Amino acid sequence: MSDVVFTADFASTRQWVAGHSWAYPDGGPVNPDDDKLDYLVPDPDHSRTGTFRATRRPDGRWNTGLLTTEDSDDGFLLCAGDVLETRVRLPTQIGAWPAIWTWRDGDQEVDVFEYHPDHPDLLELSNHVRGGHRYYRDEAVQPGAWVNLRVEFGARSVVWWVNGNRAYADRRGVGRSWHAHLIVNLSVCAGRYHPPPAGGVSEMAFEVAQLLVHRPSMLGDGL
Repeated sequence: MSDVVFTADFASTRQWVAGHSWAYPDGGPVNPDDDKLDYLVPDPDHSRTGTFRATRRPDGRWNTGLLTTEDSDDGFLLCAGDVLETRVRLPTQIGAWPAIWTWRDGDQEVDVFEYHPDHPDLLELSNHVRGGHRYYRDEAVQPGAWVNLRVEFGARSVVWWVNGNRAYADRRGVGRSWHAHLIVNLSVCAGRYHPPPAGGVSEMAFEVAQLLVHRPSMLGDGL
């Protein structure tokens, strides 16, 4: 048995803070050392509709949408044993870098997913807390495709599901005391690891149709 403890309402200013995250140096707005052209903006058109947008700036950076539960009024934290479910539509433009991930106090990062359209059938699934990582390939994962994701943040193993298929169980987990905030954002690649956007591209987007977190009523040792 489990209870739904979080249902994302991206328009809610109680649930989410826009355009600022301590996962970026000094809280943003830029993060060039992570190979990002991002310039975080609180503009609601870039994040509050559930469509996360990036638009080119005259200075070569990109205004990018990011929402996080850190520093929000509700201050929601994922905990060990929680299960996150989401449905996303992947971007089509080269250089787009969408992600749903966790963060707290400079660490505690687990990536629900990262995606780069230059590797069109590949999702990156990562547990940075204890070192688990998988490049997961699926023909159903393509630019513009809708993808269903489920992640079980187990103390002993983090388990990812993609479109109903068990994609990866890291057998490392996050530990029993783990807890972290949620981040949803669209970054833009600067070119070190993945190609940047083409010169004629001025806008890109990815969509999050739903995001829920379930919490087991009684946490078992197997999680």
